[in-house]
Amino acid sequence: MENSPRDQASSNVVPQPIRMSDGAGATDLGPRDIMRDRENPDMLVPPVTDAGLLPNMKFSFSDTHMQLNQGGWSREITVRDFPIATTLAGVNMRLTAGGVRELHWHQQAEWAYMLLGKARITSVDQAGRNFIADVGEGDLWYFPAGIPHSIQGLEGGCEFLLVFDDGSFSDLNTLSISDWFAHTPKEVLSANFGVPESAFSQIPNDQVYIFQDTVPGSQESQKVQSPYGTIPLSFTHRLLAQPPLKTPGGSVRIVDSSHFPISKTIAAALVEVEPGGMRELHWHPNNDEWQYYLAGQGRMTVFAGNGVARTFDYRAGDVGYVPFAFGHYIQNTGNQSLWFLEMFKSDRFVDVSLNQWMALTPRDLVRDNLHVGPELLDALRKEKWSVVKYPGCTYENK
Repeated sequence: MENSPRDQASSNVVPQPIRMSDGAGATDLGPRDIMRDRENPDMLVPPVTDAGLLPNMKFSFSDTHMQLNQGGWSREITVRDFPIATTLAGVNMRLTAGGVRELHWHQQAEWAYMLLGKARITSVDQAGRNFIADVGEGDLWYFPAGIPHSIQGLEGGCEFLLVFDDGSFSDLNTLSISDWFAHTPKEVLSANFGVPESAFSQIPNDQVYIFQDTVPGSQESQKVQSPYGTIPLSFTHRLLAQPPLKTPGGSVRIVDSSHFPISKTIAAALVEVEPGGMRELHWHPNNDEWQYYLAGQGRMTVFAGNGVARTFDYRAGDVGYVPFAFGHYIQNTGNQSLWFLEMFKSDRFVDVSLNQWMALTPRDLVRDNLHVGPELLDALRKEKWSVVKYPGCTYENK
C-alpha cells in the first residue's frame, strides 16, 4: 500500500494523485513536475473536505522575476502574478554592505520587516523634519504614502520584506530622484538649485533604483540638523523586542496603529505555531489577509461558503492570501516551528474566533444547530474569554 500524500511528499516515493481514504484518483504516468508535487501534497491529493472552485491562494517568491543591480536585487509579488491579492503587494529585497535603494517615494504606504542583517533608513516628512535610524533583524519600518526615504545596507548587508497597501503596486514604477533629474532639463535644475549647469554634467541618464556605495559611518557622523525638529512619530518599531503573547502551541506579536502609531494602513501579526499546533478556525471582519511564510511548513484550508473549500501547502518564501471574511485555519505540518506574518490593509488587527463565538452563544442553540455532543459544549464553557484563542497562538482581545 502507498503512503499518505504527506508521507509521500517527505520521502523518495513518487507521489500519486490517489486519495487513500476513499481510493479516488489514479496514477499519473505522463510528464510531470514531481518536485512541485512533493511541495504541494494537498493540491495533488486534495482532502475530502475540499470542494468547488476557489482561486489560487498561494504564490512563491521563488517563481518571480529577479531584478539584479550592482548593490543588490529585488523581486515582487503583485496582482500581475497573484491576481487574488488585490489589497497588498510584496517586495523581497537584498542590499549588499553599502548597497543603496536610492532616494525615492511612493504613491502607496510602505511597511517593512527586516529578515536578515542591518540597514540604515533616512526620511524627511512634509514639515521638513528628518529621520535617520538603523534597523536590524525583526525590526519594522513604515513610510506613509508620499514620504521620501532611502535604505542602505550596513556591514554584512541585509534582506527585508516590503509590503505596500495596493495589490497593483510595482517597486520598479516608483518616483525616484535619479529618474526625475534625468528627465528635467539641466537649465531647469540650474535655476532651481542656483548652481551652474556643469554641476549636473554627470547625473544618471535613467532611474538608478539600487546602486553600490560604501558602508556609511555612524549615525552621528551622518546627522543633518533640521531647523524644524524631529519627526513626532517614529518610522520604526522593534517587533522582536515586543514581548510575545505565549500559548501552549506557540506565540504571537501583534503590531498595528495601537502599538506602532505611524502605521495607519497596514496591521500585522508575527505568528509562531509549534509542531503539532494550529492557528485556530477563524476569520477577519476588516479586510483580506496577506501572508508571508518565514520558516517551517504549513497547511491552510480556506472555507468560502456554499460547500466551497480549498487547501494549500506553504514553505518559507511563499505568500498566502485569504479573501475578506473567509474562514480558515493553518496547521504546522513540519517538525519545527512554523513562523509567518499575517497582514491587513487596516489600522487595526482584528479577528473572530469560531471557538469564542460558539462559547458565547446559548448552549442549546449550538447543540441543536450542529448536533454536537456534550463534550464539545463542556469544553467551550471552560474557555477564558479574556483571550481569543489560537490553538497555536493566543493573543489578548482588545
